Amino acid sequence: MCVPALGWGAPFVSTLLRGAGLVGLGNGVAHALPLLLGPWLTRLFTPVEYAAFSLTWAAATNVAVVACGRYEYALPLARGATRARALVALCAWVLTGVVLLCGVWVPVLRPLEPTLTLLPVLVLALGGVQLLSMVATRAQRFGALALARVLQWGGAPALQVGAGLLQLGVWGLVLAPAFAAVAACACLWLLLRAGQGAWRDVRPTHLWAVARRYRDFPLLNTPHAFASAAQDTLALLLITAWAGDVATGIWALALRYLKAPATLVGSAVSAALYPALTHAPNFEAARAQLQRTVRTLFLMALPLGAAVMLLGPEGFAWAFGEPWRAGGEVARALTPYLVLHFVASPLAVVTMAWQAQAWALRLALVGQGLFLGGLAAGLALGGLVGAAWGVSLTMTGYFAFYLGALWRWKR
Repeated sequence: MCVPALGWGAPFVSTLLRGAGLVGLGNGVAHALPLLLGPWLTRLFTPVEYAAFSLTWAAATNVAVVACGRYEYALPLARGATRARALVALCAWVLTGVVLLCGVWVPVLRPLEPTLTLLPVLVLALGGVQLLSMVATRAQRFGALALARVLQWGGAPALQVGAGLLQLGVWGLVLAPAFAAVAACACLWLLLRAGQGAWRDVRPTHLWAVARRYRDFPLLNTPHAFASAAQDTLALLLITAWAGDVATGIWALALRYLKAPATLVGSAVSAALYPALTHAPNFEAARAQLQRTVRTLFLMALPLGAAVMLLGPEGFAWAFGEPWRAGGEVARALTPYLVLHFVASPLAVVTMAWQAQAWALRLALVGQGLFLGGLAAGLALGGLVGAAWGVSLTMTGYFAFYLGALWRWKR
């Protein structure tokens, strides 16, 4: 059996602008469909169905984000074909173990939400996409990466519309993005196979060597990534317990559509920024690139924030239907948080490139505490809208410190 081509040793010739532009083009196409089909989806599915889907999908993404032990993020740092192939093989073994472990937990999770039966399948599909995406990033195959994201993020809402028309309910909502992720995996696998190497070339000693060399990724980046992903899941559970399923569906929809621009731009920027930082001629050049990126992101985020504040409930009611009007109030209150999140989200790769994952983990845990604390206090004082303002208030200070620290970073 063979592994995908990894483009080992290819010189770093793509600029940040070129790479981000190509991935951004794919992301733009991919995210156009969710935005265009969103109003249709909210008329095919109820807030309660959307809440159930959001909980299941959040659980799957929480596990999938660490399903390879975060070793896949060491690929851009690996030197040499043997070491890189060993990393891919190690990720595949770790992913297999995590999927099997998810299968063991299915009987426990099923009574909580029936669609959690699909957890192993969802984790396998999402973890596979994540691994192959980092293979493409290392090889600077941004075209393949862009096409896969079109299939995954653009195909999911199209399939969900079909599921809604067939009246498949929450099962259709969950299965549609799973099929789209499988399609993205297949696309990346086929496009990255030229110049492939054999699995038999990777020996157990190679696996052990790379596991030890890049142990900071599972030890420091895994808890960081899991805590970041779990933040939204804990928020949904807290809102469900405090305000019910309808409020959970409204919150989930508001965050999904308001974070869509950050996902669109952030994934494109981070995919190109990571190799740009690791291949920079010196640290001063890398920091200058980071500062230019931050300035550009702010220029993009502020107009988006102003549009959300201006449209508010009327915009949500017009786009998604009257039952979702409350989402506009939530969106307006979340705007300060979302503007700063737009800027900060692509920069998670910076501390990996600069080998500052321990610092990033400590700060992230503080951030998660502030987020959930603001959410809980806001729920108690002002309901769902109060929760949104609570999050914006607490996270503004957090992001200001985080961005300032990266801007002034010294080695």
